[in-house]
Amino acid sequence: MYTMKINIKLIPKKVLFCIEQLQKGEFEAYIVGGCTRDLLRGAKPNDWDITTNATPEQIQSVFLDKSIKTFYENDFGTVGVAFPLKKGDFEIVEITTYRNEATYSDSRHPDKVTWSKTIDEDLKRRDFTINAIAISPKNGDFDIIDLFNGQEDLKKKIIRTVNEPNDRFSEDALRMMRAIRLEAVLGSDWTIEEKTLNAIKNNAKLLKKVSPERVRDELIKIIMSENAVKGIESLRNSGLLTYIIPELEEGCSVAQNKHHIYDCYKHNLESLAYSTRKDFDFDVRMAALLHDIGKPRTKRGHGESATFYNHEVVGAKMTEKIVNRLKLPKKEAHSIVNLVRYHLFYYNVDEVGESSVRRLVKNVGLESVEKLLQLRMCDRIGSGCPKAEPYKMRHLKYMIEKVSKDPISVKMLKINGKKVMDTLNIKPSPKVGMILDILLDDVLNEPKRNNKKYLKERLDELSKLDDKTIESLAKKAKESKNEVIFKEDKETKEKYWVS
Repeated sequence: MYTMKINIKLIPKKVLFCIEQLQKGEFEAYIVGGCTRDLLRGAKPNDWDITTNATPEQIQSVFLDKSIKTFYENDFGTVGVAFPLKKGDFEIVEITTYRNEATYSDSRHPDKVTWSKTIDEDLKRRDFTINAIAISPKNGDFDIIDLFNGQEDLKKKIIRTVNEPNDRFSEDALRMMRAIRLEAVLGSDWTIEEKTLNAIKNNAKLLKKVSPERVRDELIKIIMSENAVKGIESLRNSGLLTYIIPELEEGCSVAQNKHHIYDCYKHNLESLAYSTRKDFDFDVRMAALLHDIGKPRTKRGHGESATFYNHEVVGAKMTEKIVNRLKLPKKEAHSIVNLVRYHLFYYNVDEVGESSVRRLVKNVGLESVEKLLQLRMCDRIGSGCPKAEPYKMRHLKYMIEKVSKDPISVKMLKINGKKVMDTLNIKPSPKVGMILDILLDDVLNEPKRNNKKYLKERLDELSKLDDKTIESLAKKAKESKNEVIFKEDKETKEKYWVS
């Protein structure tokens, strides 16, 4: 059997401690699952699972004498060992009793769970060979149990089920999606073994029995991987995409116009590919995948002159149904729908004014503008024949920042016209505006002056001046304000390299 090297430094001390305590109690204890897979690959595992022949009650008894809490509140034999951290938090290490699982009537959960006596029985119930390897640290060495040649599959970068794939997938239909997620997450050179892949195709419809939340979680991991496009394509080729986002498949072979070299489906994939290369957030990646999902339903005409009027509106409605079906969190769902709805915004430097940009910012939300621009880049690069428009994008960023700033006006003051009239005992007149302009000039020169105490004292000083002096000071204040506005605008333009 092929044996891989293990770096013990990758195993947390708390995990080693739990194993040692179980072994001191004369129980077996092994690291299992995804953490052994990653450990053998030399990658740092994200979470750790320990399995043992001790029952849940015996596991808890091992830690009775330690200043460590344990809890057991499930039907699957998993005991949580809670190590105290600072500020009252805990780090949990999960330990599960060897177990057998009976039939799976719902293709998701075992009808009955019973405890096993040997590690061999426990490993036989696991999903993939690369996840069915057990490792037990012993006296500075390792005892490795690998019944299904998982190490060989790790070396060859193959995803293969434990024993008969049809059995594994009928037991738990989510395993089909997990296989594709592993293929995407582990690397571009990983493949699903042919018999396993054929079983996924034959059992794809079983995915309908899996809860939307579990499907969503696997899909997010695929979308957030470097090989997200490979994952989506594998979902389509295996038949699973039909039960997740069938709307995407509508774009296959739907040709576009002269601005695109790819069909609608391929364009969506290429846009997603760019988002992964730039490491954009999930909502941008998902929007990149779905942004043109409305095109097949809005296409009119053929060839280079084909049109897709209102596809962004239709696409947003379709996207809303998709994100709701997947049970995505409301905030992310809203962001994705909004990005799809407004991804087609029009912007030409000499044609679109501040009011249009202001309307765009209002529709999308200032906090989402950067994500909208990221999506626009995904769309542009994903077309296969992108036009050079870096200046337009820079100019739009400049305009967005410009219209998003609070305008320099007397409304910024911690005092208003009524207060001026009451203090100076004057009626509404141009003089009120002049005095506010003078106060604004004081604040622009020294922002900390914008407090009621200073402004009241300054008002008292101004009340002693004649109208001609007030008028002269107000004129200078307006000139000073215009200089500040011009300077800020110049700095913003320089920031984005626009003229």
